[in-house]
Amino acid sequence: MAQAEIGLIGLGVMGSNLALNIAEKGNTIAVFNRTTERTDEFFQEAGDLQDRVIPCKTIEEFVAAIKPPRPIIIMIKAGDAVDQQMETLKPYLQAHDIMIDAGNANFRDTMRRFEALKDSGLTFIGMGVSGGEEGARHGPSIMVGGTEESWKRVEKVLTSIAARYEGDPCVAWLGENGAGHFVKTIHNGIEYADMQMIAEIYGILRDGLKMQASEIADVFGGWNKGRLNSFLIEISEIVLRAKDDIGGGPLVDVILDKAGQKGTGKWSVIEAQNMGVPATGIEAAVAARSLSSMKAEREAAETTLGLPDVPALAVSDKAAFIADLENALLAAKIGAYAQGFAVLSAASKEFSWNLPMPTIARIWRAGCIIRSEFLDEITQAFTETPDAANLIVTPAFAKTVKETDGALRRVVSAAVLAGLPVPALASALGYFDSYRRGRGTANMIQAQRDYFGAHGYDRTDGADSHHGPWGSGLVSERS
Repeated sequence: MAQAEIGLIGLGVMGSNLALNIAEKGNTIAVFNRTTERTDEFFQEAGDLQDRVIPCKTIEEFVAAIKPPRPIIIMIKAGDAVDQQMETLKPYLQAHDIMIDAGNANFRDTMRRFEALKDSGLTFIGMGVSGGEEGARHGPSIMVGGTEESWKRVEKVLTSIAARYEGDPCVAWLGENGAGHFVKTIHNGIEYADMQMIAEIYGILRDGLKMQASEIADVFGGWNKGRLNSFLIEISEIVLRAKDDIGGGPLVDVILDKAGQKGTGKWSVIEAQNMGVPATGIEAAVAARSLSSMKAEREAAETTLGLPDVPALAVSDKAAFIADLENALLAAKIGAYAQGFAVLSAASKEFSWNLPMPTIARIWRAGCIIRSEFLDEITQAFTETPDAANLIVTPAFAKTVKETDGALRRVVSAAVLAGLPVPALASALGYFDSYRRGRGTANMIQAQRDYFGAHGYDRTDGADSHHGPWGSGLVSERS
């Protein structure tokens, strides 16, 4: 019997869709699931693709069905379950076989697993897969981290199943060990910020301008034809038009305002903080989701404190204000992407990955959740100015930030004055204002730190004097 080109363990929704995608693109795949009933069900569901699917009932049968060196995708819940599955597999594997974690893993776990296998003859790939269930089935964006040799073994299969942007496959080898999963983590962090900013704009339209869901859908639909064209704007229009099967009104109006999260946004923030890179848009988005989960507390606080006693949002020209909202969202999105790429740049140096920024932007142009029109512009910006300190100082994006800054300022001001929460939009404005100000206010912080902790400071004139004349006022506390 012909052997499979690749194997996959875990036939949940994502695993099943990825396996069908692999088979549909002409690759023979061996599959295994812990419960054999699910393996049988999947094989029946494969229909016309059964000729390229080898269902296996045991690990031994599964491993034997794959052509050496064997690439095996593990598509199960992240964490300890992956370690347990790897330990189960190892006795059946041979030198150069590759275990591939395609889940939403913490990149530090990926680095640990990669290192643990280094002298075993086996190897490991941490593979970020973005696009959700639909992407897994018809073409995701794929971010690969591992040895270049292991990448070359799976390149043909992964290239065949990846999403395509104008014919260009959205898959790439990004570096050793945890590079792929780190890039996927930051992708998700940007996704958090993007979604939060869209939600804040929706809130201004709903609560500030008192627009109905269908009217807001029209606004997003119009924006999706311009520079905000993206998957998230597209689906925002779709969800706003959806009707509730029970009550008949807009479905979005009966969805509880509590957002879930699985950890990748939080990991993005933690790693940004670890590397000293400001990622305020992602931080604001993660905090907003946490605050949204405190539904009972928020309702109690509204009873106790009431809503701000401020005038309702008043605009003299509704069309002009909606145009400002469009430009404000564009500016804020640029800020979030700039922060995400700044974190990637810092991690590239920290872990010696040499992450290719234009390539990352390129493989995010299709298949993934944050795919948008201006990722093409980001690809071009980093190609033309690869050493740019930040995306927002590249010529094209500096021009856009200057053009949209006023709109973001007006929108944030109007929202704050009306008592409408816009933490992510406001964070973008604060980031721009802080980043472009050559003389900030941290001199006051350094003076305070020197006063109470003798931490010292540098002088603007370069003089060799690094402590103030605080005298007996110096206290022993340390900050």
